[in-house]
Amino acid sequence: MPDSAWLQGVLRKAVAAIIGFMLAFVLLVALLITGFYMLVNATTLALSPMLGEAGAMAVTGVSCLLLLALFFYRMTRPATSKKTASGGDRSSASPIDAIRELVRNNPLEAAFAAFALGVVEQGDPRLKSLLLQGGMVLMKEAEAEQARDKDKTDSRESGTDAPVT
Repeated sequence: MPDSAWLQGVLRKAVAAIIGFMLAFVLLVALLITGFYMLVNATTLALSPMLGEAGAMAVTGVSCLLLLALFFYRMTRPATSKKTASGGDRSSASPIDAIRELVRNNPLEAAFAAFALGVVEQGDPRLKSLLLQGGMVLMKEAEAEQARDKDKTDSRESGTDAPVT
């Protein structure tokens, strides 16, 4: 059982990591907003000699609105399914591709697993191997479930109801 000093150290590190992430995120957002402001200002200043100040502001404003509309159009448009687009044979995929697809399908769980492995790697090797084994079992179960779903859709397409085990 971990002692109180070890637990306090882990909690301090977790709080420091969260605060660091939040500060980095705020800094990056501030830099992004400042960069857009400077870009719009530079565009207006560059167009002012040709179009006049009012015309330059109008062109810059309309272009910003068009970019904003394009951004929201792309955000609200339904995504294309990669499963229907690829449609390839799953048996020839390497284990690394399977892990990459698992991470793409479950990003939050992958982040939690990476955090847990990072914390565990510093300490107990038995717990690390247990987590890795559990992850492999979950990945194999997901692959088996995908294969069953594929068999069900294949049997529905062919018109026969094959028993699925």
